[in-house]
Amino acid sequence: MRLLEKAPELAKTNTGAFLHLWRSSFRRSRQDGHKGWFAKPFTIYKQGVKRMSLSMSAASGSGETPLYIKVHPQDNVAIIVNEGGLQEGTVFGCGLELREHVPQGHKVALTGLKEHEAIIRYGEIIGYAARDIVRGGWINETNVILPTPPKLEELPLSTRVPEPLPPLEGYTFEGFRNRDGSVGIKNILGITTSVQCVAGVLNIAVKRIKNELLPKYPHVDDVVALNHNYGCGVAINAPEAVIPIRTIQNLALNPNFGGEVMVVGLGCEKLLPDRLVPGSKGDSMLLLQEQQGFGQMVESIMAMAEEHLAVLDQRRRETCPVSELVVGLQCGGSDAFSGVTANPAVGYAADLLVRAGATVMFSEVTEVRDAIHLLTPRAATEEVGRDLIREMKWYDDYLAHGEADRSANPSPGNKKGGLSNVVEKSLGSIAKSGSSAIVEVLSPGQKATRKGLVFAATPASDFVCGTLQAASGMHLQVFTSGRGTTYGLAMAPVIKVSTRNALTEQWKDLIDVNAGTIATGEATIEEVGRDIFNLILQVASGNKKTWAEQWQIHNDLCLFNPAPVT
Repeated sequence: MRLLEKAPELAKTNTGAFLHLWRSSFRRSRQDGHKGWFAKPFTIYKQGVKRMSLSMSAASGSGETPLYIKVHPQDNVAIIVNEGGLQEGTVFGCGLELREHVPQGHKVALTGLKEHEAIIRYGEIIGYAARDIVRGGWINETNVILPTPPKLEELPLSTRVPEPLPPLEGYTFEGFRNRDGSVGIKNILGITTSVQCVAGVLNIAVKRIKNELLPKYPHVDDVVALNHNYGCGVAINAPEAVIPIRTIQNLALNPNFGGEVMVVGLGCEKLLPDRLVPGSKGDSMLLLQEQQGFGQMVESIMAMAEEHLAVLDQRRRETCPVSELVVGLQCGGSDAFSGVTANPAVGYAADLLVRAGATVMFSEVTEVRDAIHLLTPRAATEEVGRDLIREMKWYDDYLAHGEADRSANPSPGNKKGGLSNVVEKSLGSIAKSGSSAIVEVLSPGQKATRKGLVFAATPASDFVCGTLQAASGMHLQVFTSGRGTTYGLAMAPVIKVSTRNALTEQWKDLIDVNAGTIATGEATIEEVGRDIFNLILQVASGNKKTWAEQWQIHNDLCLFNPAPVT
């Protein structure tokens, strides 16, 4: 396994657009020994040079240095960096004085704003002032009017396709080669269910398998029951039923399961096992209604599992190119720092992975929809651009049918972390996608077929998104959070990246990477991005465990079923 020792030179990027982090208090010249902070290219916002200015100066009568971050030269708001926020009367070196207490991560008005005047962050309009706001005033969800979303029929398609960055060659990890040629990073026996009815019995059987059988097969990492709430009592032939059905099918085929498919069904469900996994052999399927009581059910599951365990135990890790990796990206418990620390650092790592030939998936339709005008120009082809629009429209219609709209996002925790609305959240969310061209768009639960940056359409729910990305072939997931979440997956490692130093200090035994150092100027986006890239290779090789893996934290699978339940 080869790790990246130094982040690649950014001057070789595709457009020359930079996110330049600087400290306004650093008024001395570069010759005085002050380092210039160059971070990843933010081509996702606009062409041209960008600046993220971190204004620093001492407040009168205070030993603490007040900090704010302004992302783009056109922004008329900035976010407060200091833990606990800053009090009324705090004065910055630029002369800005806070007119009220502003919590950490929340926005301060850099200029006076009239009612209905545009509020700009990331160089984009995130809303309009609901009332007059004074310079130095606190901007939050109560005084921001949500703007209308970009019109899908007016979006540019494939108009600013990024040129490929120089390839990163020779990077590898240690994985398990599967019989179909794919590679897994885990050696897990996954037991699929065709219906929720069997989950209780299967859970008991899996507990016994882990206690009684797994110790006999030391090269097998785990046994995982793929329980779900589907399979019967549903409109199985409804058009949208294709989504949960293919999700279950593709979950069973995730490369971390080594191709050893095992299905437990009841026998009378609508989603019978032979429909779930067509072509599977009889020794891979078991129906509980054909067993003589509970005892035989458990013993039969265990006997079938042992046959698969014996096969998996013969597998050994071998050196594989990074191009075999499929990495999912997700954010949850986001805050206003997500779009300036963790997500850009993950985006930089995503660019490195793409340059090394890997597949990288970003998702969450509702947290992309309001920034879609910045993504369709990056589509590798007009067809890919139209596919992006297709998924946006499908979800617009889905929400409208449920008499919901995009204002249902963000969550109370997001708002507490400084995000005023879904527009601001979306602009920060898409930073995870880096600066590469988008080469493929997946409908929910579809498997990725292309190398490069892929948009996998999912809801924004952490559990649903994780389940769908796993169905799309994800080996591991990189998950950013500002508020904190204990989310995890049993079938794929989840690397947690914190947006703030305070969260990392609070959850030292849950956070894998601290991106909060970007906000305080202790690290650059590219340095943290490089660390994430290297950690991905170490986790994929089995050399390091994420905290979620170490504590065996995982959530239940959660299918997305837009079809009727009968």
